[in-house]
Amino acid sequence: MANIQHIKTIREFHRSRALPPPKHPLISLVDYADVHLSPDKMDISWVFDFYSISLKRNLNGKIKYGQQDYDFDEGVMFFISPGQVFSIQAEQQTSSQKSGWILLVHPDFLWNTMLSKNIKRYEYFNYTVHEALFLSDKEQNIIAGITQNIDQELQENIDNFSQQIIISQIESLLNYADRFYHRQFITRKITNHRVLDRLEELLTEYFNNYELTRKGLPTVQFISDSLHVSPSYLRSLLKILTGRNTKQHIHEKLIAKAKEKLSTTNLSISEIAYELGFERPQSFSKLFKSRTDLSPLEFRHSFN
Repeated sequence: MANIQHIKTIREFHRSRALPPPKHPLISLVDYADVHLSPDKMDISWVFDFYSISLKRNLNGKIKYGQQDYDFDEGVMFFISPGQVFSIQAEQQTSSQKSGWILLVHPDFLWNTMLSKNIKRYEYFNYTVHEALFLSDKEQNIIAGITQNIDQELQENIDNFSQQIIISQIESLLNYADRFYHRQFITRKITNHRVLDRLEELLTEYFNNYELTRKGLPTVQFISDSLHVSPSYLRSLLKILTGRNTKQHIHEKLIAKAKEKLSTTNLSISEIAYELGFERPQSFSKLFKSRTDLSPLEFRHSFN
């Protein structure tokens, strides 16, 4: 299996691409022309813990997304979710000057906002989409206006209004992209990774129907049986598509649910731990901190 390099923070991404440190730890807008990836870091796979929204022209390489090639023949804009595996396969350099931008948004920047839930409804973040978004000149001007607004906010001193203003601009960008993708795919077939889609539906239903409180975390065997595949097949498939095994997928879903409860309810840590299927709050706190580097209480206080 190919080597997978895991980039956990936006600061780490900046370092890996020979960029100066980001102005904000949870969001960054990067000029694609400034991005440099050394030859020894090409032809390997990457996993980010944050969203990547990019508009790239004259891309000197091919991108492999999950198990499939990502088509840049006509499009310029593409979207990657946290935890998804992709690789950049280098091609011979051309005389064309690369241009564009990359918007990096950590999920924690969105917590306690509606976008933290709504961002999951945009289908172009899924493996089911395998070609870049083509933009007309008019559409590129619309997107450029939005990114300029985001950049202006990031250049200013961050104040109490900055996050909501930036998030409203991100929502506008995603909504316009949704419209443009809908136009692009009216007559095109979107490939479907059915097992991955069914896994997401299964976990969402399990976590939203209070199964955690009654039964605890779902086991790998339960997930495999529900999807009618063997545990080893599911593990291999998920490793290829996302870089995570089945248990890690379950834990990622659990942490996302925990963050939601910590940021949107007044439940105590013990009550949240119980609703998430833990008999002991200490076990929940230990898992949460191992995944986020913050205790549940520290995460909640970050919103006050």
